[in-house]
Amino acid sequence: MTQISRFTERCVLVAQRVTGDGSESAAPNGGGGFADYALVSLHCLRIYLDTSYRMTIDLLKEMPQITREIGLDAADLPAPSTLCKALDRIEMSLCRVLLRQSAQLHDPSKHAALDATFYDRDRASRHYCQRTNYRVQTLKVTKLVDTESQAVLDVHCSTTLKGSDADLCEQIARRNAGDLRTLTADKGYDKTALRERLRELEIRPLIKHCIRAPYDHAHNARIDADLYAQRSMTETVNSAVKRSLGYAVRARTWFREFREIALMCIVYNIKRAVKQ
Repeated sequence: MTQISRFTERCVLVAQRVTGDGSESAAPNGGGGFADYALVSLHCLRIYLDTSYRMTIDLLKEMPQITREIGLDAADLPAPSTLCKALDRIEMSLCRVLLRQSAQLHDPSKHAALDATFYDRDRASRHYCQRTNYRVQTLKVTKLVDTESQAVLDVHCSTTLKGSDADLCEQIARRNAGDLRTLTADKGYDKTALRERLRELEIRPLIKHCIRAPYDHAHNARIDADLYAQRSMTETVNSAVKRSLGYAVRARTWFREFREIALMCIVYNIKRAVKQ
C-alpha cells in the first residue's frame, strides 16, 4: 500500500468518525448530495497533493484505487466548482473536531506549546482587490502544539493584528481545558491575568516574565527549563507545515481561508501519523 493510499484510508476513517455519516453512500444517490466525509476527504487530498481544484479532480480520475478508498468511482467525482463550493459546507466547528481527532492518532501528552505564525494570501488581480476590498495580505495563525508528538491540537486564525495575544492564549486554553497539564509560550504572552486564568483551569503556565523588576529574574529561574525548552516545537511544526503544504492559502474569502488553514493542520497530523 502506497503512502497516499494509507493517508486516504486514515483520512476517511477520521472524517467518518466525526461526521457520523459513514454508513451513507459517498456519491449522490437518488438526487442527494455527496456525503460529508467524502467532501472532507477530497479537500484533504487537494491540500495533500498541493494542487488546484481542477487538477485534483484530474489526478483522482487517474487514481482509481484512491477514489475507491473514499467510496467513489471516477465517474462519481464532483466538478471542480462543486468541490470548491462544498468548502462552505464544512463548518469551522467541524474542522476543530476533525483536528482534535487527527491529533488523537498520535496519543498526545498533556504538555503543549503555543506560538503564532503568518500565512500569505494568494495573489489576486488589482481589479479583484478593488472590487472586494481585498487589502489584508497575510493571515495570523496561532497553533497549539503537543510538545512530545508534535501534533497540532488547536488553531486560531485572524486577518487582523488587533487584540492581545494573552487573551487569545486564554481562549485557546479554555477550549482545551482538561487535556493540558502545562502550557508553554514566549514572553509575548506575559500577562499576570493570563497566568491566573490558566491556574484556574488547572494548567501550569510556563511563560517567561519580561524583566521589569529584580524579582522577575527569580520568577524565570523557577520555570522548568526542560519543559520550557520544548517551546521550540511550535516553530518546528510551523516550518514543517509550510514546507510540506505551502506558505499561502488559495481561498479568497476569509472564512474559506480559515477552513483551509484548519484542513492543512489536519492533513499534517494525518501525514505524520502515516509516516510513523
